[in-house]
Amino acid sequence: MKKKILIIVAHTDDETLGCGSAIQWHNEIGDYVYAMSFTDGVSSRKNKNKKKIYKRKNQSDKVSEFLKFRWISRLNYPDNELDTVPTLKLIKEIELVKKNIKPDIIYTHHPSDINVDHQKIYNSTIVAFRPLSNATFQEIRLMEIPSSTEYGQKKNVNSFVPNIFLNSKKYYKKKIKAFQIYSDEIQNYPNSRSIKGIVNLMKKRGNQVGLEYAESFELYKNITR
Repeated sequence: MKKKILIIVAHTDDETLGCGSAIQWHNEIGDYVYAMSFTDGVSSRKNKNKKKIYKRKNQSDKVSEFLKFRWISRLNYPDNELDTVPTLKLIKEIELVKKNIKPDIIYTHHPSDINVDHQKIYNSTIVAFRPLSNATFQEIRLMEIPSSTEYGQKKNVNSFVPNIFLNSKKYYKKKIKAFQIYSDEIQNYPNSRSIKGIVNLMKKRGNQVGLEYAESFELYKNITR
């Protein structure tokens, strides 16, 4: 049975970094893939201007076309300032999308991420998908974002511990090409957000389970109905 997939991220590019292989896999098996983001992604940086915000939006359009998913909501809250936005406001934004598409599987950020926007979206998503009696979702999967999740890990407390691994051998090259569309986000090696760093992470996750390349997730909740 086809499922509805909802990816909830703070910034456009997080969807590609966190689950670019999973997007392809869900498409391959016939699922419907949607995504929503919350910030403009660039306003916290030096030399910010409307052209850069437009460029980022245009890049995210190209990525959605390339990876074949639909942006159902792209909000324009200030980048790296979601901690100043009332959590209830963010929850309501998610609940609007939840009501519209009724997703089966949700992908979102991990709470250990060092990025405050990621932390805020994690918290808001978990509340928006609290287990009410009329809830219909099946799973919430938490993803890792290079240069955010591993930077914020705390020893033995809230660290990212993957327990879902997707064989990415036939998906990782397209994931990399999709990320390259976000050209301003690529860092130089050995930064973990470099092209080589991202590939190394997929090799590491693959090696953990006897694969060449893998994308990994932490299962937060699974409900069999």
